[in-house]
Order: sequence, then C-alpha cells, then structure tokens
Amino acid sequence: MTATAIAHDEVGPSGERRAMRLPGSLSLWMLAAGIVAVALARIITHNDDITSASTFGVALRTAAPIALAGLGGLYAERSGTINIGLEGMMVMGTAFAGWWAWEFNPWMGLLGGVVGGMLGGLLHAVATATFGVNHIVSGFAINIIAPGVARFMANLLFEGEQGGSLTNSPGMNGEMGTFTMPVLSGGPLFGLDTTWDPLGNIAERGWFAVSDVAGLLKALTTELRFDLVVAVVLFVLSIFVLWRTAFGLRLRAAGERPSAADSLGVRVVAYRYIGMAISGGLAGLAGAVLVIGANRYTQGQTGGRGFLGLATLVVGNWRPAGVAAGAGLFGFFDGITQRLDPGRLVLAAILAAVILLAVFLAYLLVRQPRSIATVVVVAGAAVVMYALFNVENLRDDTLLLIGVALAVVSLLAVATVVAWRTRTLDVLAVAVGLSVLYVAYLSVDEIRSEFVFMAPFIVTLIVVASRGQTLRPPARAGIPWRKGSQEG
Repeated sequence: MTATAIAHDEVGPSGERRAMRLPGSLSLWMLAAGIVAVALARIITHNDDITSASTFGVALRTAAPIALAGLGGLYAERSGTINIGLEGMMVMGTAFAGWWAWEFNPWMGLLGGVVGGMLGGLLHAVATATFGVNHIVSGFAINIIAPGVARFMANLLFEGEQGGSLTNSPGMNGEMGTFTMPVLSGGPLFGLDTTWDPLGNIAERGWFAVSDVAGLLKALTTELRFDLVVAVVLFVLSIFVLWRTAFGLRLRAAGERPSAADSLGVRVVAYRYIGMAISGGLAGLAGAVLVIGANRYTQGQTGGRGFLGLATLVVGNWRPAGVAAGAGLFGFFDGITQRLDPGRLVLAAILAAVILLAVFLAYLLVRQPRSIATVVVVAGAAVVMYALFNVENLRDDTLLLIGVALAVVSLLAVATVVAWRTRTLDVLAVAVGLSVLYVAYLSVDEIRSEFVFMAPFIVTLIVVASRGQTLRPPARAGIPWRKGSQEG
C-alpha cells in the first residue's frame, strides 16, 4: 500500500480541495513504506539475502558506533552546544577502551570508553560554555588533539607489551558475551540449550513483508553482543528521558530558550555541561564498541564515523528515532560490503530506494492542491513496475524504453511545475534523486564497489534536500549565552 492509497481530501469552508494528509503518525507510515519497499525489492531481484538475519546483523554491528555518536551529538545540540568534536571524542574512547579492556575486562573497556569520551566532552564544555569559544573552532581543535593524545597513550601504555605497539593495544582480557532471546530466536532457557525459533522459521518462509520483518527481529535477538544491547537500550531510554522527564525538558530548554529557562530557575550553563558530558560519554562508548568488535584498540579505528554520526543527527531531525534510522542506512550499505556478492545486494538496495522514493514523491505530489500529479503517478506506475519486473529484456524492448523515458521526463516536468508553484524544492529534489536511481538500476548489471560507499551519502543528500524545510534544529544551539542576556 502506498501513501496515495490512504491519503484523504480535506475540504475547506468554500469547498476547494486542500492538501491531502495521512491519518496517524507519519513516522509509522514511513516505516511501513520502508518495509514494503525492501520486500518488493527482494521479490523483484530474487535476492533473499537483502533481508536475511545475517545481513541485518552485520548492518547492526556497523551502525551501532555511528548511531551512538549521533545520539551523543543529539544530547549536545539539544542542550545548546554544537559538538563537531564527536570524532575526536570517539578517538579518546577507543584509546581508553583499549587500555581498560586489556588491563581489566571488556565491560571495564566500555566504561573506559565512556570516561575517555567524557573528558573530551567536558573540555569542549569548558571552552564553549565557560570561555565562550566558538563551538566549531573548539570541536575541530578536539578532533586535532585527540589522535595525538591517543598516540601518546599508546606509546606510554602499549609499546613494549606483548601484542601491543605504538599503533595498537594488546588483545582484550576476556570476551564480551552475546545474548539470544529464548522462545523467539532459539536462545537457552531453564537449562535447555535451545528453544523454539519462530522468528527464524518465519524469516525462511519468504512471505511478503512478514518474513522481512522477521529477519530484522531475528538479527536483533540472536547472538547480539552485550555492548550492542546496551546501545539499543540507550536509544529507548533517551526517548523517554528527553521527552518524558523534567530533566529532559530542562535540557531541551537550555538549547531552545535559555533566557526563558534561566528566568524559571534552570541552571542553563550546568545543563549544558551535563549535556556535553553525556554527549562525550556516548561518543566514547561508540569508540569502545569498535574496540570490542575488533578485540583491541587500533590507530585510526574510528574511520570518520564521528562525522557520519553528525550526518545522522541532521537526517534524523535531532530525534533519537531519526538518528537510529539514519545510522541504520549507513550501517546497511557499509555492512553489505562484507557479504558475499555485494554488487547484487547493492542493486537490490537501490531498487528498494527507488520504490521508497517513489512512495515519498507520490505522497508529496498528492498533497499539492489541484495537482495533476495523481494522473502522472497512476499512468507511470504501470510502466515503471513492468520495467522493474522485466529488466532483463529492457534493452531489447524499444517501446518499453520509450515508455520509461517518457515516464521519467513527465515525472521531472510535473515536479518542476509543482516546485515553481509552491516555491519549494522538496518535490523536485526527490524527483531528481528518484529518476537518477531508477535509470541507474535499469542501466547496469553490476554495481562497482566504489558506489557502495557513496550510496549512503547520496541518499543522505537527497533526504536533506527534500526535508530541508521540515528539519528543525534546536533554536539556540551554537549561539553564545550569558546569564542575564536576552535572546534575539
């Protein structure tokens, strides 16, 4: 089911047609559309691996550090501080986690990562909240300083130790355990080594959408490292803390209306310190997750994931669920490169993106008053779906090629007209992205590995461009504030 099927008309007092809207939560509709898109891509491409529990498991492991870094940025910016230094705080987390995991055990390694990241976060808070240093300058300074600190620690702690060197720590002292949910995923229970595994059975059935969801749930409940369990719990806890507690309200007030919060007795500077401490701790925890996964600290281990965390923060509209979704996107595309035959998986993922963008574009178009877009969407749908199911014969079918070209040109023309009438670029941006991905899918037989790493960034640009007018950062994030000052 697409957005056009459930959209309904709103009629004004004079009887004219207003923009169509979806009943219920838009986030739930987007989630449902994503599931349907991936399920359709699996069926069309005959590639069951795209939604297998193994693929989702790899995606979860690669997405977790990015997601934790993004969540750290969320706490910082919600409290009024822009944290460009997430990458540096992750580096600090990897160094401390490698040290404590080797010296004690993996759980202490997680704690060490939090401590290392917090040190970077508090340094950023001192510079910005106390001394009024520009947030961007302070963040970049931390990104520059942190690798030097990590190398100094490696020289001091790991050099000369068995298995250690200037660029890596010795192996961890022990292993991080894993968790498998009993009854749902076959985990042990009451002395039984295995129990019933309904999620695994459903995932193997190949049922439309149902098996795809089962594959995701199977990945979330099977041999999940405990540090990843902690990451999932922290996201759920953050949703509750930030939007359901007095602490969360005061923290967000420090970033939205600090002067108003100060007049009501909220200690704005203190909450910005707390926000930065949590932010640094989460970024350090992200680094610790990398160390646990690799069994040791390695120089350059973060690989720019802190900056990817910043990207998920923007794509996710400064909300925990959005950050998790954005990190999942990066993690999925990064994770499939570790699977067998990643080129076919990327093609299937591109097709899923095409379907999802088509649904999103249809939703945007039918919301336009008196739009002719519905006719174009319905007329082009048959051509598009026929082409998808017959992509092998596309090059030999001249009429089909002409139909596809006309569908793409008509779509871009309608999007251009709507963008000109409404003075917004969201429809046009999605239409261009959809057309490019659709033509790319129909034109190539195999995806080069370089595109795999580019794909999440391209999709991110499309999302940011299409949601540019709906993204809402905290109002006073990054703006210096002093007690008694008035907001502009």
